Amino acid sequence: MPGHISNQMSTEENRVITPDETIIDRIYLIRGQKVMLDRDLASIFCIKAIRLREQVKRNPDKFPAHFMFQLNDLEVDFMVSQKAIPSKQHLGGSLPFVFSEYGLFNTSVNFKRQFCHN
Repeated sequence: MPGHISNQMSTEENRVITPDETIIDRIYLIRGQKVMLDRDLASIFCIKAIRLREQVKRNPDKFPAHFMFQLNDLEVDFMVSQKAIPSKQHLGGSLPFVFSEYGLFNTSVNFKRQFCHN
């Protein structure tokens, strides 16, 4: 229809691209591995960190040790001191999980999601 503007976008136009800087700024070197905090990974997929942690706990076979691990108190204290985490209270009372690049890919498969725009 001439003069009609469609509210629908093609799939290609609707795709959101996450800038590299958004990802790179959220990568930390812990235990000799490049990892991302569960809260950062969750925000990239537009889900709550608690939901991601629930999935990890419910499906341990889908998240093997080389994909992710849980931080200990000393690691959390160090991250707080480096301002990577605002405070222990910010974590909601639980120690965070961190995910390797394989864990990041596996999470996208398990949640059947693409990155969202933050």
